[in-house]
Amino acid sequence: MGASSSSTTPLPLLFLARLTGLLVAALVSFWALAFNSSFLPHSATASQEYFVYSVLHPLCMVIGFILISGEAILVHRWLPGSTSLKKSVHLFLQGVALASGIFGIWTKFRGENGIVGNFYSLHSWMGLLSMSLFGAQWITGFVSFWHIGEVRRVRMKVLPWHVFVGLYTYGLAVATAETGLLEKLTFLQTKRNLSKRCTESMVVNGLGLGLVLLGGIVILAAVSPKYHHRQALKTKPVYSSSDRDTKHLSSI
Repeated sequence: MGASSSSTTPLPLLFLARLTGLLVAALVSFWALAFNSSFLPHSATASQEYFVYSVLHPLCMVIGFILISGEAILVHRWLPGSTSLKKSVHLFLQGVALASGIFGIWTKFRGENGIVGNFYSLHSWMGLLSMSLFGAQWITGFVSFWHIGEVRRVRMKVLPWHVFVGLYTYGLAVATAETGLLEKLTFLQTKRNLSKRCTESMVVNGLGLGLVLLGGIVILAAVSPKYHHRQALKTKPVYSSSDRDTKHLSSI
C-alpha cells in the first residue's frame, strides 16, 4: 500500500506539468534576455536601474511565483513519505513563491513612475489581490502547521476552504500574468511600432498560451479523480468480520 500511495496522480499529468513548466520558463527567459530592448525605460531621463527591474519583474512573477507555487500544489501528489513531510515541503515552496512574488512587485514599484504611477491598470489590481490572497493563505497554512494540537474537526472544516482558495489564487495569478502580457504587448505594438507578426510577438503569445496550459494541468492534477478515489478508500468505513452482529464500524 505504501508503494502505490507514493504517486496519487497519473504520471502523464505530472510529466505534462513539468514539461509545460520548463517551456514557460524557457519562453519568459528568452523574451526577457533576447528582446531586452523592449524593457528599456520609457523616457530618456529614467535610470539604467529601471531596465534591470523591468527585466526582473516577469522573471520573478512567472518563474519564481507561478511555477514554484504550482510545484508546491503538486507536492502532495508525487512526493513519497509522511503527511508531515509533504506539508513541510509544500509550506517551504509556497514561502519561496511568496518571497519571489513580493520581490517581483517591488521591482515594478521601483520603476520610473513609483507605486502610484504603476498602480492603475487591471493587471496591477489583480496582482495586488492575488498576492494578498496568497500571503493570507500562506500565513494560515503556517499557523495551522505548527498548531499540532488543533482539534481535528476544526482542521477538517478549514481544509476544503484552504484548497479552494489555494487553487483560486493560483488561477488568479495565471490570469494576472495574462493581463500583464497583453498590456506589455499592446504597449510595444502601439508605442514602439512592434509588428504583430514579429518573433517577439509570437514569443509573448506563446508564453501566454503556455501559462494557460500549465494552469489547467496543475489544477487538473490537484483535483484528479484518481487521487480523491484513493483517499476515499483509505477512510471508507466498513463492517469488520468479527463484529458483524453488533454492527461495529472499523476503518480500513
